Amino acid sequence: MTKALFFDIDGTLCSFTTHDIPASAIRALMDVKAAGHRVFIATGRPRILINNLGALEERDLIDGYITMNGGYCFVGEEVIHKSPIPSEAVQAVVLSCAALHTPCILVGEHDIKVCQPDERVRRIFHEYLKVTTPIPEVTVEEAVHSGQAIYQLTPFLSKEEESHLAQVSASCEVGRWHPEFADITAKGNTKQRGIDEIIRYFGLSLEETMAFGDGGNDIPMLCHAAIGVAMGNANEEVKAVADYVTTSVDEDGIAHALKHFALI
Repeated sequence: MTKALFFDIDGTLCSFTTHDIPASAIRALMDVKAAGHRVFIATGRPRILINNLGALEERDLIDGYITMNGGYCFVGEEVIHKSPIPSEAVQAVVLSCAALHTPCILVGEHDIKVCQPDERVRRIFHEYLKVTTPIPEVTVEEAVHSGQAIYQLTPFLSKEEESHLAQVSASCEVGRWHPEFADITAKGNTKQRGIDEIIRYFGLSLEETMAFGDGGNDIPMLCHAAIGVAMGNANEEVKAVADYVTTSVDEDGIAHALKHFALI
């Protein structure tokens, strides 16, 4: 029986059109919580950029968070897993982006910054994703020599340009849910790892899990969970690995899937 539900945020819980969680999804999560199931977030966003879950948080519907694509997981104020990117890999990615004159976002435990920002950072993060947190600029030299633990890097590279990251492939995971950038975490840190850390903490089994997602970075958890649900707005690569494809986030996809599996 399913006891742990894992939800991506952007394009899964939150609409890219309205930037809100549909009322049907809020009601559905209230119902599954009332039925005794646990609700978890599994996102590429770091904690500092999670600004669109107020409707769930104010109702105390969220039991824990997988953030930075599995690189940083917490329950309440307790951090249950964190794994920084090797410093040499951070330096390699930042220097590669510097050579290409392209932005690179660096995420620490409690902060976020960007090297060489251009209009894409504003257009994608602030306009498209409605991020309200300022992302301060740092120089390449500051980023390379800061000595700070970095848990996620977001270089603005196309899929074709990912070859420039070959030198970090042995020590990092490279995921993608947007065509204009990739997310990099330490090797082994994906949303799959996040699920394992969460269920270990709560004493649950993998057979009791269900995951919902729409992007390429959701594929590891959709394959790993007992039931993987792809949103109707997901791309074909994501749908291909899912056990079930629901309707889109704007067509009540969360509620539809939970009803399909008789969880509400």
